[in-house]
Amino acid sequence: MKHISILVPSGSVLGSIEGPRQVFVEVNKFLQNTGRPVLSKVQLVGLQKETPAAGGRYMVHADAVIDEVDKTDLIIIPALDGDMPTVLNTNKAFIPWIKYQYANGAEVASLCVGAFMLASTGLITGKACATHWMAANDFRKMFPEVKLVEDKIITDEDGIYSSGGAFSYLNLILYLVEKYAGRETAVFFAKAFQIDMQRNSQSQFIIFQGQKDHADTEVKRAQEYIESNYAEKLSVDELASMLFIGRRNFERRFKKATSNTVAEYIQRVKIEAAKISLESVNENVNDIMYKVGYTDTKAFRNTFKRITGLSPVQYRNKYLRAVS
Repeated sequence: MKHISILVPSGSVLGSIEGPRQVFVEVNKFLQNTGRPVLSKVQLVGLQKETPAAGGRYMVHADAVIDEVDKTDLIIIPALDGDMPTVLNTNKAFIPWIKYQYANGAEVASLCVGAFMLASTGLITGKACATHWMAANDFRKMFPEVKLVEDKIITDEDGIYSSGGAFSYLNLILYLVEKYAGRETAVFFAKAFQIDMQRNSQSQFIIFQGQKDHADTEVKRAQEYIESNYAEKLSVDELASMLFIGRRNFERRFKKATSNTVAEYIQRVKIEAAKISLESVNENVNDIMYKVGYTDTKAFRNTFKRITGLSPVQYRNKYLRAVS
């Protein structure tokens, strides 16, 4: 039987504690009812027995504190809420315990922005990690040594797992159920909890906002110019000349400041504008393509699908409000 420790940090998101607990408890009931041994002992583990969650609106009662758990097989780090450096500092006593348990064979899974606590352990330096796309810029700034994969729903590397944003943590929990209890059980609970097992990317949900929380004034000017003139044919040389910066230096500074190349940034801005049109107006896809500055249908469709995971038509069918 596996021992599963769901952490109860101060400032945690209540749903990402109760959601995993409920799934694993129901898995145990299912296995027991079908004559099989239960999968796990599930415990909520905190730094103290009573911990506030959801901005203090609820108190979560832990089954154990970390000093009472000598050995565990899986640690689940829930999503965190609030000013991240402050939240991490408040919960820093979890870090040596997580590292100790991992060194002694435990696996570790972070849910959504629980990735910040996972990264604080140093266990994913040089490794891939997913988190909520809205937290991506802050995560990159705080943990540049981690390979953030913004589009992924699940990462799995060396016994360490992470999930994308919000309720996509259920995909990771289901992934772990399949790993520990088999495909049949995972399929049953995909149906019971109505989780789309095939979803492996959060690309279609990402809203590109750019990264402007930096001090490079010229790069900010370039970003603003791109965002105001995305329908034009923009080039790196044109932007560099406009700012009186050499192309190579401009590209280096742009990548450092925004985590995108200039060409990537231009593409993302154009595609974000196309997404907004596809969500709000029932226009011909080619007309929208021209409005955002593309003239090559194949290039537009390929770029759109690479960024969103969907074709323009699929995206419109999914998000354009139906007229009754």
